[in-house]
Amino acid sequence: MTETTDSESRRLAARLLAEHPVFDGHNDLPWALRESVGYDLDRADIASDQSAALHTDLARLRSGGVGAQFWSVYVRTDLTGDAAVSATLEQIDCVRALTERYSDRLVPAYSSADVARCRESGGVASLMGAEGGHSINCSMGALRALYELGVRYMTLTHNDNVAWADSATDEPVAGGLTRFGEAVVREMNRLGMLVDLSHTSAGTMRDALRVSRAPVIFSHSSARAICDHPRNVPDDVLRSLADNGGVAMATFVPKFVLPEAAEWDRATDAHLTGMGLHPLDGTERGRRARSEFERENPRPVATVSKVADHLDHMREVAGIDHIGLGGDFDGTPFTTAGLDDVSGYPNLLAELLDRSWSEAELAKLTWHNPLRALREAEAVSERLRRTESPSIATVDQLDGKRTT
Repeated sequence: MTETTDSESRRLAARLLAEHPVFDGHNDLPWALRESVGYDLDRADIASDQSAALHTDLARLRSGGVGAQFWSVYVRTDLTGDAAVSATLEQIDCVRALTERYSDRLVPAYSSADVARCRESGGVASLMGAEGGHSINCSMGALRALYELGVRYMTLTHNDNVAWADSATDEPVAGGLTRFGEAVVREMNRLGMLVDLSHTSAGTMRDALRVSRAPVIFSHSSARAICDHPRNVPDDVLRSLADNGGVAMATFVPKFVLPEAAEWDRATDAHLTGMGLHPLDGTERGRRARSEFERENPRPVATVSKVADHLDHMREVAGIDHIGLGGDFDGTPFTTAGLDDVSGYPNLLAELLDRSWSEAELAKLTWHNPLRALREAEAVSERLRRTESPSIATVDQLDGKRTT
């Protein structure tokens, strides 16, 4: 459990969260459950204290003031083709199992109206976001199927390129979005599925903003001007959110928050790769290898204050109506001090209060901005569904025959 101090700002933060809870953009609990217990919820009962193994359980969601959560239905990019699609379905099944097992606390949500109703009832509105376009295997039908199963955003890429979009952490091939990638964005607009630009290259970000007719989000990305990591958002893109209506949701992952942590993480990934491990390996062997490396190479520690620096900058550049929070809990082996798990949000709000953020600004940051973006995307979808048919475009038709 995150340790806190009983300051006046901390007490005010808790009061604010009771009124305007956190609508968080990204939590990887489903993948953590897959990796650690093979989806066996009896072995990782989040109704009990899971602080020894996970960043998330019901008690900490409550103490952190979380009122709505996009649960990531992420699958690793070394799963490709139909294997990626089926693994994504298993992730969706995990979220459904969680909402059925903990129905008094985790309430399925498929729309902005559902989220608002959950807010009134006191449950955590539980939405889903697919993390990476590999989850649809270049299929518009698969995209629509994910929407019908409840997925309400898709991150266009994860750490590797897809055939139709460049990732932030891969060598550029398309230069942004291909013609098929643009068609995917338009179909997502028609469906009412938010276009998530975290993990994408700057070129993909700019292309998607040019094409999208609905607000986009960055479900878990911070400011590149504060930490020069390709996973963060450049200032010109942040500025463009005002015209688009989108929301950039600051993340707490140390390597995206603190430049020194980014350098350390690159060295760690190289070490793990040299051992034949995936850099995101969440198994016991992967965790042990990281711990052993850290003992020999002390890890730089990011702080709540540094996250607040990102938010100060994002507020200045994008505007208060276009920022939010996306912790990425249970999707990172390391966390920011004071934001160690999902109970830590009051610490961040207390820091922002100490920096003279107003209550109205904090309410937009935690709740109103992501809810507004979702509501506006639904309104765009309602209009487009009256005039446009479902896309039957294929990547081969628009981009030429693939060689892989």
